[in-house]
Amino acid sequence: MTPTERTIARLPAHLRRYVVSQDYAAYTPRDQAVWRHILGQLRDHLRDKAHPVYLEGLEATGIGAEAIPSLDEMNEKLSKLGWSCVAVRGFIPPAVFTELQALGVLAIAADIRTHEHIQYTPAPDIVHESAGHAPIIANRRYAEYLKAVGLVGFKAIASVEDQAVFEAIRNLSVVKEDPTASEEEIAHAQARLEAANESHRYISESTRASRLYWWTAEYGLVGDLERPRIYGAGLLSSIGEAKHCLTSAVHKLPLGVACADMDYDITRMQPQLFVARDFEHLFEVLAEFESTLAWKRGGDLGLNEALRARTVNHLVLADGREVTGKVVELLPAAGEVAQGLSTAMARLEGPILTSRDGQALDKPFSGAALVAFGKGALPERGNFRLALDSGLVLEGFAVGGGEVIALSGTLAGQPLELPSMARLYLTERLPSVAGGPADPGAWDKWFGEMNAFTAGDGEAQARERKAQALHPSLAALYTEVRRLRETGQLAAERLEQIARASSDFPSDWLLRAEVAELRGEVPAKRDTAHA
Repeated sequence: MTPTERTIARLPAHLRRYVVSQDYAAYTPRDQAVWRHILGQLRDHLRDKAHPVYLEGLEATGIGAEAIPSLDEMNEKLSKLGWSCVAVRGFIPPAVFTELQALGVLAIAADIRTHEHIQYTPAPDIVHESAGHAPIIANRRYAEYLKAVGLVGFKAIASVEDQAVFEAIRNLSVVKEDPTASEEEIAHAQARLEAANESHRYISESTRASRLYWWTAEYGLVGDLERPRIYGAGLLSSIGEAKHCLTSAVHKLPLGVACADMDYDITRMQPQLFVARDFEHLFEVLAEFESTLAWKRGGDLGLNEALRARTVNHLVLADGREVTGKVVELLPAAGEVAQGLSTAMARLEGPILTSRDGQALDKPFSGAALVAFGKGALPERGNFRLALDSGLVLEGFAVGGGEVIALSGTLAGQPLELPSMARLYLTERLPSVAGGPADPGAWDKWFGEMNAFTAGDGEAQARERKAQALHPSLAALYTEVRRLRETGQLAAERLEQIARASSDFPSDWLLRAEVAELRGEVPAKRDTAHA
């Protein structure tokens, strides 16, 4: 097995579905020229502006300036740092990205931007994901932060609107990278994203976690507030951003947890950036942010966060069991409840999955679930009556495995409308409420929620159309320039012929820059207006 195949084999099935082949042979000579142009400028510019580990990190993670990196070679290098990488196509769901990162696996978009989008690409690409994220992993403490912030993002609760925004962003990126897309299609995709953004009822935990990630791992600066260095992947992978971010046009703020409340616009350069004192500072801010999440606080806060999210999440009970489902109703207590709770009972909409330590305990239950808070015990089988200090009284027949039928109940003497059949749980405390199913693999296996997402379908089609859009004669010129570069057979007469032929494609400045460099015409005069 190759290093990449070994990495993929270690992943759980619900994550493997998002992995694609890098298909290195599919990169065209012009793709290679795009990589060389960007990496050449980035290395030169960032030499004294990025975190000191940057140049060392490029070498340590298998990233060179002459050719698009092979993920197999990267995995050989990354394994020495306790990391690995896999290829994906385009945007993958946030929960997948963050879970991979928490496992120490970089999700690297296999595609590369076109030369028209050298300065900025609307879609993830291999420049950003490899040359941006990988180099700083050579710093052990920062690598630990990436895993930790990935876990926080994975545990944060997302709303139904977050999902709509993700789908809209993914659609827009595909449309914008498709050379056959019409202006009408682009306008529709943009309008869809605007509508999704406007649909937000509130700012979810997941959104705040993504902002923290953006202002640190993507757009972070580190060091002295007046003379910071770059470490964020978004800055390290864009020559335009890298040049702009250290100017006086960008307001530098000390990093603090308030950055999670600062929105960002992915379509323009950022007007402000946050500066961490050092990488230890990242952990201090992350810990403060983490302490606000339902994952850490549980109780009423967690229940209310899950209720308003309208998404699948999981409750962690006092005995360690995890209950996965959608929280759809909370009943306030009329008496005493455990510390951190003023709720007598939560109702979850099925399907319901019970697990422990992230492993499903049995088959899912298709009906509703009731989680009652207080001291009490449900018999395994037979009739039962529970009277809890919260004022909740439940009666019914226990079938076994927590399932009950003929259920009735009152709260402070008032009758309740309860499902005739449900799964009933009792717990004295609620230590945690976290985003998504507790066992993503089992959830995916039984319900196939992720089956609706066929990894990279739209992105793969756009990639094929981009290749087809390249004029055959222009493609042939790029191929020959690449061959001349690799063989070193730099015949002046042939280079002159290629230079003349390139004039048939006046908008393709990159080919002329490649030829000029091979002819020794001051490589430093690369077209920086486009990058």
